[in-house]
Amino acid sequence: MANQYDVAVIGAGAAGMMCAATAGKRGKRVVLLDHAAKLAEKIRISGGGRCNFTNINAGPANFLSENPHFAKSALSRFTPQDFLAMVKKHRIGFHEKHKGQLFCDDSAEQIIDMLRDECADGGVHWRMPSKVQAVAQNGAGFVLQTDDGEIHAGAVVVATGGLSIPKIGATDFGYRVAKHFGLKLVEPRPALVPLTFDAQEWAPFVPLAGVSLEVDVETGSLKGRNPTGARFREDLLFTHRGLSGPAILQISSFWLPGTSITINLLPEMDLAQTLIEGKGTLKKQLGNLLSQWMPTRLAEGLLQMQGLDPEARIADMKDDTLRKLGRAVNQWTITPNGSEGYRKAEVTRGGVDTHELSQQSMECKNVPGLYFIGETVDVTGWLGGYNFQWAWASGVAAGLAI
Repeated sequence: MANQYDVAVIGAGAAGMMCAATAGKRGKRVVLLDHAAKLAEKIRISGGGRCNFTNINAGPANFLSENPHFAKSALSRFTPQDFLAMVKKHRIGFHEKHKGQLFCDDSAEQIIDMLRDECADGGVHWRMPSKVQAVAQNGAGFVLQTDDGEIHAGAVVVATGGLSIPKIGATDFGYRVAKHFGLKLVEPRPALVPLTFDAQEWAPFVPLAGVSLEVDVETGSLKGRNPTGARFREDLLFTHRGLSGPAILQISSFWLPGTSITINLLPEMDLAQTLIEGKGTLKKQLGNLLSQWMPTRLAEGLLQMQGLDPEARIADMKDDTLRKLGRAVNQWTITPNGSEGYRKAEVTRGGVDTHELSQQSMECKNVPGLYFIGETVDVTGWLGGYNFQWAWASGVAAGLAI
């Protein structure tokens, strides 16, 4: 019996621990394996070390997938309020910051400790660090080849995450297991990631590194009954290589290589209309006026790039010149040449094709007893606690079904 279990969960992150605890508390004999020496590093570093553990507004509309309806079942059966009840049970202080984002008052370690305690309540067996080399079917169950020898299990749950942040141990193990069993993958790519631009084209913007402001950003088509794009209002940050900040991280999940993004640097104002209509009343010089509405460095940089004199009086400027400036500010359209990649991506978009899985249980339709949960699956949440909510919900869905 030492190496015989009802359930083997591979990956002791958010989804894996949640699944193991859920199955264990239902009386299953569960073993939880992870190749890392340090538990749940992605939880530990999240939210600046305070873990943005869910979003009270989380729902299916906040997730991307080739199969957009897939996440509905799990998300409806384990909600942010359900996870919050667990947080309160463990007496973890928390607060809401921005747009429904919930954080620990003290430390992300509290969430890790909570999940470890939940696993203990379920009698979960730990194998860590323990690397799984291979997973194969063995009669009605599975055999895992590990650093510690063979493990036999009636069911296997793959919760090894995506490719994001390799320096903390991210690997493609989950995708390799899926391919071994003949499952289709949606091509993985970095998401919630800063975007980069051609160095020569970006050179005029390099002096703006560190400038931040709230913007509207959009990409793709937002028209018609089935829009393919997205729009967000969040903070943008200029960097030496491109753009970052919540606005860019959000839009990066929707952006496709070779396409442009459009940024409204003054979303509360039609700049051209304001300047043209204000010719008689706006007595200030152009540079001073723009600096009232946006960071001074950005105002100065934009005027320089437009070839405009910051000391020019609005009243003396042609309407066409002001319209051109307005377009540059309210409809700044640029084309990234790429992203900062997995090393800075918070999550991975794509993964195991959800058409291969049961949306109720996360079990493979053609491989009974094999489950995929969390970031390994082609379900990607917005920035702001949504991906953790998918981890909890998909983990519970599998844990209740095994």
